[in-house]
Amino acid sequence: MNTYETTLKVTEDHLDDLNHVNNVHYVQWVQNIAKAHWQKNAPAALQNKYFWVLITHFIEHKAEALLNDLIEIKTYIAKNEGATCIRVVEILNKTTNKLLAKSETKWCFITSKTKRPTRITSEIVNLFA
Repeated sequence: MNTYETTLKVTEDHLDDLNHVNNVHYVQWVQNIAKAHWQKNAPAALQNKYFWVLITHFIEHKAEALLNDLIEIKTYIAKNEGATCIRVVEILNKTTNKLLAKSETKWCFITSKTKRPTRITSEIVNLFA
């Protein structure tokens, strides 16, 4: 399993009226790491030929993140089937290793030329295996 990770620091811009990270930022972090993982692993030719569209999104919030917390975000592909994949994202407090949120998203693989779903090839699967 090919896991991709990134770290960020909670800033005031991430906070809501309760002074913890607003739920919208967790969703944005899920989107951002999925895109970064694709861009890191797929050669430019594949990135020009295909793109991903989010179909469903499930996120479970476990604990709050606060100003100046270091956040570790990890992602991997849990399953590929036909034109879709299930991506898992775990968001943790890097200092305590406490799970803050976990997301499962279903993505559809699209051909840029036709804008239609296409089967995920073994070449693509192997990029994330």
